[in-house]
Amino acid sequence: MAVASRSGCPINLSLEVFGDRWSLLILRDMIFGGQRHFRELLNGSQERIASNILAARLKHLVGLGMLTKHPDPGHKQKAIYSLTEAAIQLIPVMAALGGWGRRWLPVTEDLSIRAQLLEEGGPELHERFMAELREEHLGIPAEPPPAGKTVRERLHGAYPAVTDRHPGPSA
Repeated sequence: MAVASRSGCPINLSLEVFGDRWSLLILRDMIFGGQRHFRELLNGSQERIASNILAARLKHLVGLGMLTKHPDPGHKQKAIYSLTEAAIQLIPVMAALGGWGRRWLPVTEDLSIRAQLLEEGGPELHERFMAELREEHLGIPAEPPPAGKTVRERLHGAYPAVTDRHPGPSA
């Protein structure tokens, strides 16, 4: 993964990869939401990315070696995007960003519950999640999940549990 830069500073180089508003959100939606097609990424994010920006960011992330793009065998006009090892290893970074955001920013409980679980689960949960992502995206077999649920299933299950406890205002 070669990145042309003005500096050899690791923070600067990382910002050159992820410093725009959308790249980490696209990776977030792929990692936590399991979204792998253009249309899923376009319609599945509450931040509402424009299609031209999504196309440009996907191309950028593929060019950087964060994603791969392959034809979808089930549909000739679709492509499947997959995370690479470099993207999968962002799990601890995303957990740290989510934890920091929970402590310092005005987050909502429903949208921060996954960050809380990742933070509480620590490195062991991060490693388990990365193994599951390697199986899903790279075809590297992972051990069956303990308690029968994958990390993503546990994270997804937490969201409705919080929203059921605290229903929003009725219409």
